[in-house]
Amino acid sequence: MATLYTEQDRNVRRTWFLMTVFLVVVVALGWFISYYYNDIAILVIAIIIALVMNVSSYWYSDKISLALAKAVPATRDQYLELFQVVENLSITAGLPMPKVYIIPDPAPNAFATGRDKEHAAVAVTQGLLSMMDKNELSGVIAHELSHIGNRDTLLQTVVVVLVGFISILAYIFTRSMFLGGGRRGNNNKEGNLGVIIAIVGIIFVILSPIIAQIIQLAISRKREFLADADGALLTRYPEGLASALTKIEAYEHPMVTANNATAHLYISNPFGTHAGKGIAKLFMTHPPTEERIAILRGMEK
Repeated sequence: MATLYTEQDRNVRRTWFLMTVFLVVVVALGWFISYYYNDIAILVIAIIIALVMNVSSYWYSDKISLALAKAVPATRDQYLELFQVVENLSITAGLPMPKVYIIPDPAPNAFATGRDKEHAAVAVTQGLLSMMDKNELSGVIAHELSHIGNRDTLLQTVVVVLVGFISILAYIFTRSMFLGGGRRGNNNKEGNLGVIIAIVGIIFVILSPIIAQIIQLAISRKREFLADADGALLTRYPEGLASALTKIEAYEHPMVTANNATAHLYISNPFGTHAGKGIAKLFMTHPPTEERIAILRGMEK
């Protein structure tokens, strides 16, 4: 039977496994492009571009995420209960008090952002505040603080860097194929092995952005399970978060401020919580809500 504790252990192992696979994909892609062109300069340029773009995104990730959500700073006088919940749980978790933001949206949702715990922020929608009682609100906030404590915001940024890096390399390679180049003139020397490597490599490069996206979403789903477990342990009341997710699941309308770039940050899919089936699950940003509720309530789905 799945419990909070077993699911927590499993997701830590699965996340590291997925990250290892991701790094192997990046290394393999870089090696093939270097091999195909017999020129390391293209790979170096791609790495520089990826680093510049993604380091900038990482450094300003909180500001970008909050701006896309149209979040505004919350005031203590207006949202006293919210501030008290965040303060108390931050002390319990041993974290600095994050900045608190309000998203003017009727859909119940929330997310955490920031490159580290010293530069973290928690944003909740007005819909969440209007629907949740104090125990449910505590469950949601504990989930978001767990993301900060587990450095999930950093992990997600690293994954986005890898996805962006793979996409840039794949784009450069496929674009240049139409312009000619590569080792075609050396195939007679290299023999059949060189031809096979080229064909397999080209297929791999074309499919790699899709593979990278699937791995990114898989990591996002595993971190949601882990944050659920840690959040429940933080409040010592799993039913609070389970009840909150039940209410979020019952709300059928998407967020007004939903954005594909930040969808993985939220506690629940901002485009709707209806679970996909079969292969569609591979492209979900979040695990099915009913599975999360079942685990929180100590049941095996």
